[in-house]
Amino acid sequence: MILGTGVDIVDIASFAAQLAEPGTRFEKVFTARERRTAQERAVRRGGSDGAVAEHLAARWAAKEAFVKAWSAALYGSAPLLPEAVWSQIEVVADQWGRPGLRLYGEVEKKFAALGETRVHVSLSHDGPVAVAFVVVDGRV
Repeated sequence: MILGTGVDIVDIASFAAQLAEPGTRFEKVFTARERRTAQERAVRRGGSDGAVAEHLAARWAAKEAFVKAWSAALYGSAPLLPEAVWSQIEVVADQWGRPGLRLYGEVEKKFAALGETRVHVSLSHDGPVAVAFVVVDGRV
């Protein structure tokens, strides 16, 4: 049963500009693995720093989409965390490159309160935008 869905879209140029700002809030939202993966994918595709921003923008969209899906699953209930702890939501990939999420810390504990769940993630970027769609399913 679908418990919640979330989608988020990010303007890559605007996001890249925010990443470049000293003291940006985005310094702490990505794990070392997310940064490394974005860098590796950009290099494989012959990209530049803009290509790294493109990959990080998709991961940021996935984090936002996850929080929206989780929030939808809690519709009618108070949020479990006053503010999302972004670095505790990590976008990972399996050996074939398919995206998924790994949760840590308080986010993992609070999300577990939903019971037996699965999180499905889709990422895409094209031209000036990156988008992510997340579905949380489980048993009620």
